Amino acid sequence: MILLLHMQKALKGCRLIVGFLLFIGVLGPLNKHASAEPPHRETTIVVAYTEYEWWLSSWEDNSVLCHVYVDHEGLPSSDEVLQNCGSSIHVVWESTPPCASIIKDNKSDPSLCTGVYLVFIASQPKQKDVVIQLPPAKVYISLDGCIPSQPENRCDTLPSLLFQGEEPLPNETITAIHGTIGGLPFECPTMTCTVPLQATPIEGIPVEFWADSSFGDSSEHFTAMVRVIDSGVSESPGSGGWFVDVLSSQWVGKPPVSCSMTWNAFPPIGGLPGWLSTPDSNVLMASDQAYYYLAGRLIAKGIVNARDCPSGGMLPNGYADACGLEKARPAVESWQNQFDAAILQVASDTDVPAQLMKNLFAQESQFWPGIFKVSYEYGLGQITDMGTDSVLLWNPNFYAQFCPLVLSQEACDQGYLHLTSSDQSILRGALAVQAKVDCPDCQEGIDLTNVNFSLTLFANTIKASCDQVAQIVYNATKESPGAVLSYEDLWRLTIANYHAGPGCVSYAVYNTWASSGILNWAEISNRFTDTCKGVIPYVEKITQ
Repeated sequence: MILLLHMQKALKGCRLIVGFLLFIGVLGPLNKHASAEPPHRETTIVVAYTEYEWWLSSWEDNSVLCHVYVDHEGLPSSDEVLQNCGSSIHVVWESTPPCASIIKDNKSDPSLCTGVYLVFIASQPKQKDVVIQLPPAKVYISLDGCIPSQPENRCDTLPSLLFQGEEPLPNETITAIHGTIGGLPFECPTMTCTVPLQATPIEGIPVEFWADSSFGDSSEHFTAMVRVIDSGVSESPGSGGWFVDVLSSQWVGKPPVSCSMTWNAFPPIGGLPGWLSTPDSNVLMASDQAYYYLAGRLIAKGIVNARDCPSGGMLPNGYADACGLEKARPAVESWQNQFDAAILQVASDTDVPAQLMKNLFAQESQFWPGIFKVSYEYGLGQITDMGTDSVLLWNPNFYAQFCPLVLSQEACDQGYLHLTSSDQSILRGALAVQAKVDCPDCQEGIDLTNVNFSLTLFANTIKASCDQVAQIVYNATKESPGAVLSYEDLWRLTIANYHAGPGCVSYAVYNTWASSGILNWAEISNRFTDTCKGVIPYVEKITQ
């Protein structure tokens, strides 16, 4: 009630409809178009075209079985024959083999051919009506009175929510904006609406908003989640500023942190932990870890000279021994940081946290992009066939960009799930080849020029894992992922899903929810099967 009273007093440019005014229902709907069927957003235009007439005739007696009309040059397609001639004739057309004129008694005798054939008859100019769908009205949401400072999204004073309507049709305007904030209705008889904010619970409050148009209809009802938390840095409430986060597809401003929209999950209050950060400079990502396998690879490839060490500085398993590591230490430090600038660029392009990627690469390959422990895992992120399947299935944007480079656009338009098993295998193989950087003819045995593509592939695979985890959590709980798990724990599940696969993660999530109705990483990690428990230290090392 306190929140409602504050909003009533501070509301500017719009009218707040208090929930306890029950008589408002008697006054009828506020939207003047609500009681009538809204007009359809479409228009009809006349298009000139050339109509081509074909006859489908029988080889046996040249009788005309049907007329086929198309609006393009060249033979009618199979679907056009079906549409014009019906299924029975279409079956005959599909089963007719190619037939050249058959020679009989030194004369051409086409009647000996079987089935049916197409013959072009004529073309003529035509006109047809084409229905065009008109763009709908929209509403966008932003903050008024604050540009949040990054990365903690802090405002010095309490801002307002600013709703801005957009009507794309000429000669039409937005006539009103409506909505609810935390269940409390508001409306503004203009194309913009400013609603003051107050402190919210830590889980945030729901917002719904839409616009009326002079066209006679309303926009889609859009939603948002808004969280406003006192920074707590001053003894006087609010004087130290406010952390303000907004999650909405209609948000105008700096994009929300990675995967927060997918999960509908707010980031931690006050900013992200270091392992989910993207530094401003690759200098801030520099590391100096001692990697024994990387040292062993550098020695084996002749990049580091460790011949004066016992056993040449190498152990039988391909790792460096202590002497080998000491010899290779400068090269190890240089090598593990040479990809930082490229990782930052990929993080900027894909919105996947740069430090998370670097930590993951450290665990997967120790920054050696060639074959690591097994021959069927490739690149800095050691992607497998299952990993390529995941990114093609769960990252539709990546699939749409990559698939036409390998298969026809017509095949790709079916979607990955509807491709033949052969085409799916071809796509997975093409991705694996792109990630594979082993190169026997290259100086260091690997092609570093191919690493940049593999970085983009791994970032998109992580994003695919983010989407897959969202589905896993929803399937288990029937709740939005952000409603049952923290942002950091959702990332922990995403890392586990990337490394161990959805089978391990799904089993643990389902069993945790079924037994306690509470989800967090500590509880879920106790539910991994013995086969999957190796993912626990893997996640902990990446998230330190």
